[in-house]
Amino acid sequence: MFTGIITDIGRVQHLEKKGDLKVVIATSYDTEFISIGASICCSGVCLTLVGKGEHWFSVEVSKETTDNTTIGSWKVGTSVNLERSLQLKDELGGHIVSGHIDGTAELIALEKEGDSHRLSLRVEPKLSKFIAPKGSVTLEGVSLTVNSVVNNSFGINIIPHTWENTSFKFLTIGSYLNIEVDVIARYVARLMNSVESR
Repeated sequence: MFTGIITDIGRVQHLEKKGDLKVVIATSYDTEFISIGASICCSGVCLTLVGKGEHWFSVEVSKETTDNTTIGSWKVGTSVNLERSLQLKDELGGHIVSGHIDGTAELIALEKEGDSHRLSLRVEPKLSKFIAPKGSVTLEGVSLTVNSVVNNSFGINIIPHTWENTSFKFLTIGSYLNIEVDVIARYVARLMNSVESR
């Protein structure tokens, strides 16, 4: 479980395809205090640490995950938003994030708005029903508030601190971002469908 508050920007150092994909990620985390088998949210995807060294760790990624997230397009040098798993003593500063990606969102517009950046993104219709104005959404592992929704598109604002301390600063029009919809919205939608089908 995570909160969507990014604590490091890692960088892909090595990729190796042997059955599953093995990825080595450079980090500023002190990996001495991270256990093998620990969960780390990597650009929104919950992955298991299988190896580590001084300021790097490795994860294994299944075909299912590479096919349904942006990990399939990672290459050496790709920036990765990182968050370690939530501990009971931690502040829940964002919202509840599982690290289970629902799909990808395409960046269709990007512009400065004051000191912030406004992003417009498009998702598949099956996901748009879970996105509501003032609701929460996770993009590339970052907890964000939705500003507007129009059909299958939605808008968000990125404040300067978040822009500078995540991989968002490297985005270009046409980029795809991992998206996880709010788990509460998903359960509400399932409950409503259950009531309507009676």
